[in-house]
Amino acid sequence: MLSASSLYAAIDLGSNSFHMLVVREVSGSIQVVTRIKRKVRLAAGLDKNNHLSQQAMERGWQCLRLFSEYLQDIPASQIRVVATATLRLAENSDEFTRKASEILGKPVHVISGEEEAQLIYQGVAHTTGGSEKRLVVDIGGASTELVTGIGAKANQLFSLEMGCVTCLERYFNDRSLTAENFANAEAAAHDILSPVTPKLLEQGWNVCVGASGTVQALQEIMIAQGMDELITLPKLQQLKHQAIECGKLEELEIDGLTLERALVFPSGLAILIAIFQALNIESMILAGGALREGLVYGMLDLPIEQDIRARTLCNIQHRFQLDIEQAQRVKLLAENFFQQVAKSWKLDERCRELLVSACLLHEIGLFVDFRQGPAHSAYLISHLDLPGYTPAQKRLLAILLKNQSGPVDLASLSQQNAMPLLQAQRLCRLLRLAIIFASRQRDDTLPALRLQAKNETLIITLPHQWQIKHPLKTEALQQEMKWQSYTQWPLFLEEQNNSHLG
Repeated sequence: MLSASSLYAAIDLGSNSFHMLVVREVSGSIQVVTRIKRKVRLAAGLDKNNHLSQQAMERGWQCLRLFSEYLQDIPASQIRVVATATLRLAENSDEFTRKASEILGKPVHVISGEEEAQLIYQGVAHTTGGSEKRLVVDIGGASTELVTGIGAKANQLFSLEMGCVTCLERYFNDRSLTAENFANAEAAAHDILSPVTPKLLEQGWNVCVGASGTVQALQEIMIAQGMDELITLPKLQQLKHQAIECGKLEELEIDGLTLERALVFPSGLAILIAIFQALNIESMILAGGALREGLVYGMLDLPIEQDIRARTLCNIQHRFQLDIEQAQRVKLLAENFFQQVAKSWKLDERCRELLVSACLLHEIGLFVDFRQGPAHSAYLISHLDLPGYTPAQKRLLAILLKNQSGPVDLASLSQQNAMPLLQAQRLCRLLRLAIIFASRQRDDTLPALRLQAKNETLIITLPHQWQIKHPLKTEALQQEMKWQSYTQWPLFLEEQNNSHLG
């Protein structure tokens, strides 16, 4: 039974929104119990003398009264409350934080920009998979944090005085979405970025991770518009043109953009475009967590493993009693197939990681029932929390598992946005073949196979007389050739003596 003492809460008094995250620790990760977000727009209450208006403070206090009800049964030592850029700037921040502390029954800490950047990086490191060498970008309401690091260690931390609320007030205050307003906002962001750009570039990174509401909004827009999940400069420019066509903030309508986020989206977009340009960023993915996750992991004092995805996969395998040895056999075969066709099929490391993940989880549906196992697998993966995977990657895994055997549902593969459709289809083919060839569930029956990919034609070369010795598996392969042919995926079998049985 869940007791109050097992709960941890993190409250972030941001410049645009106040957030509360309540979690409990499960197997080295956090399990979210509740998330509450309220749009307070504290930064909009700052005047030219950095004095916070009474109205803005009242909005904040009212939000905290809502939060306080949930905190009453959580031990004070398991609650952290921090305030960021607006309350760093406000001349009368003490007035706000004093009353806020009374409402919550817990001190409010106004953290420095460097502390904020460090916590954001820790939250990302604990929740986001991919390469260890990363650049983290978080665009808040009144500040933007940029951090480079390797694994759990941050190398360079910068907190810059630019955010989506303050940018809105300065460069879109006439509520016009013109090319000139965007240009002015981008130019101002470039000026603020210029002193730190050389230091960030010299660190270098393999992956760029976005951890803000702006990036979350972009992901939702890209999903709605059928794009893949990678954020790129051309996509950002395309969205800017869509915004300019709308003309006015009040008339901003972009497929996938929520009403709640619309007001500060153009200003956040302008800042992000400038960051992409200044730092020559090729692509960005969405982080699994940021400041609030950094706060709760700090309270739990959990180590950051080098690969959070490995921890997630291990936890799920044990929770659902998967056959780990069999999953490993399928993984080894799939990786072998992948290496043979990766160059001709233009499959990168990101593709390999997701294929491996699908292999290690492919039998999860057996926990429910053998019948409709692939459908059960897809359902479970769709609804489980998968730390280290983006929502788009989680969706792709579910679709791959749904299509691990039987007729291929081509339409479902086109509904994912983790990668281009052709790459997803190619991963699906490799997964299906690895599962078939590993079906004996013995290490000594895994064959040495050669795969050749010529465009979409896949040729499998088998050992001499392999098909005669394995009639059941051969029958499964013949059926697989039919399934793949129905989706225009040519698949042929050959033996080393060159007898063509396809």
